[in-house]
Amino acid sequence: MYLLDTNVLSEVLRKRPHLRLIERLGKIPRSSQFTSCICVLELRYGSRRRQDHELFWERIRAQLLSRVTVLGLSEKGALTAGDLLASLDRRGEPISLPDALIAATALETGLTLVTANTRHFQRIPNLKIENWLA
Repeated sequence: MYLLDTNVLSEVLRKRPHLRLIERLGKIPRSSQFTSCICVLELRYGSRRRQDHELFWERIRAQLLSRVTVLGLSEKGALTAGDLLASLDRRGEPISLPDALIAATALETGLTLVTANTRHFQRIPNLKIENWLA
C-alpha cells in the first residue's frame, strides 16, 4: 500500500503525465492508494495561486482526491514528525515541516511513500520510499 506525495499527485494533472506513473497507478487498487492531508494542503495552496483556482480545484478533486484515501494527522504522527525534525536538525540535515509530517504519516501507517523527492526523504530511518517518476 502506498502514500502518494504531492509531486506524484501533481504529475497526474499534467497535460502529458509520466506514462510509467499512470500505468503503475492503474495497476494498484484504489483501496491501496493513500495521500496525506498535508498533500491536500499543498495542492490547495498551489491551486489557489492560479487565476482559474476554482475550476482547477474541481479538477483536483475529481481526478485525484476522489481516487485516493486522505489520511489525517494523528497525535502519534505529530510526535513522530517532531522527533524527525529535531533529529535531522541535530545532524545538520533539516527537512521541511510538511515533508516531516508526510514522512511521519507513512511511518505510522506502514505505507510506502511514493515521491520524486527521494533526496529529502532518504535520510529518514525505516521510511520505505519508491520513485515512480525516475
